[in-house]
Amino acid sequence: MRSTPKLYLVDSNIPRQQRLSTILDFVQEPHQLTSTADLRRNLQQSEPAVVLLGELAGEAQSFIEQFPATAFLVLDSSQDALLQFGNVVALLTEPFNYDSLMQSLRDCQEYHRLLPGQQRKDQTARLVDMVGSAEPMQQVRFLIQQVAPTEANVMILGDSGTGKEVVARNIHLLSRRADGPFVPINCGAIPGELLESELFGHEKGAFTGAFSTRKGRFELAQGGTLFLDEIGDMPLPMQVKLLRVLQERIYERVGGNQPIKADVRIIAATHRNLEQMIADGRFREDLFYRLNVFPIETPALAERTEDLPQLCQELIQRQQMAGHARVKFTERAMESLKLHAWPGNVRELANLVERMAIMYPNQVVDVAELPQRYQHLEVDSYVPDYPESLQERDLLNELFQSDDDEVTLSDLTDSDAFQIDPQLPHTGIDLKEHLAELEIQFITQALERHDFVVARAADMLGLRRTTLVEKMRKYNLAKDD
Repeated sequence: MRSTPKLYLVDSNIPRQQRLSTILDFVQEPHQLTSTADLRRNLQQSEPAVVLLGELAGEAQSFIEQFPATAFLVLDSSQDALLQFGNVVALLTEPFNYDSLMQSLRDCQEYHRLLPGQQRKDQTARLVDMVGSAEPMQQVRFLIQQVAPTEANVMILGDSGTGKEVVARNIHLLSRRADGPFVPINCGAIPGELLESELFGHEKGAFTGAFSTRKGRFELAQGGTLFLDEIGDMPLPMQVKLLRVLQERIYERVGGNQPIKADVRIIAATHRNLEQMIADGRFREDLFYRLNVFPIETPALAERTEDLPQLCQELIQRQQMAGHARVKFTERAMESLKLHAWPGNVRELANLVERMAIMYPNQVVDVAELPQRYQHLEVDSYVPDYPESLQERDLLNELFQSDDDEVTLSDLTDSDAFQIDPQLPHTGIDLKEHLAELEIQFITQALERHDFVVARAADMLGLRRTTLVEKMRKYNLAKDD
């Protein structure tokens, strides 16, 4: 864990404390304490922390209630009742297992990451997808403000990359549950056979590999919001169990028989057409109506292209805050981007901004610099008109380039071995005219070879398309009708 909260191991059962300490040494050396006074003093100085809590002569509950930002792992089955407290993440019992201990420490890490105060610090950057003043975004903001103060279940619909999780987080932040946790889970990313345990938790020994009691996402979200992303990918058997929880507001851990109250608000999201899935028998109609109390549709980026300048500016600022270079887009480049279909929505735009910042750091990007698929405008790019002396020197350097080394005009004065073939006539030649004729011949051959497809001819000549177009105008080279 990075900038990890301190890890305390407190147990009056010294042999057990030593066994557990031996396992923990492979991950993070714990601070072993036997005095409750020492524990209280340390927590007052370094909360939040992770405490593996053994026998404390009846003082465990007072510590748990006094330090809500600390994650606790209790070490004795006799302390099972302590799982009712939100900051008691799991119950560990002997024989201790490395894998289950690592999973419990990971859950403690999530507890600290999702702490309400810490969560608010993270929200500003994630609100980027809410940037924009287009009518569809104004409607989304209005719906968020209307539904947030209620306890209604919300269904967020929209294509991938439109910011469905951002909408869910905003609903949570504006709700009465804002001080509670916001716990997301992607229903499509977890195998169906593991999803029940992820949602509801499990008891020790409930199945192979269940070495300790573990809380599920419902329990971790107690008092807050549970975000079920990609609900359309949830298997049918799991849909039945979720429906029961939504109806009765109670559930049991896998392998357990103790009912647990589900004090959570449900927000679901999907990019799928659930009504069509219902017709196909792949989604339960009764679950749909339980979740779809208040639908919100996130607009595709193609429906609000007037927000592109604001979105680009926000994304560029995020790049700069992350220590990356800035990039600027010309008005013509922005107009070209507005003509793009944006199948990947805001996520695709973020990728493009990052790519342009890498390719053109602290520079200005025009249509010609955009990737080919984003060039939807035919515009004449600026072509510098260099002094003739520079142009002639450049052409001579190209002509006098050998296969092994690049020989420039400055090299000629220092080398007697360099020979030009054919020989220079005694009467002399007009070098500028001769070079122009060579250029015309090569350009003509390239155009004819590719049936006057300018882009292919330019590639063959090692020129930019706009440069070749300018040379064709200069020499009046066009395809005969």
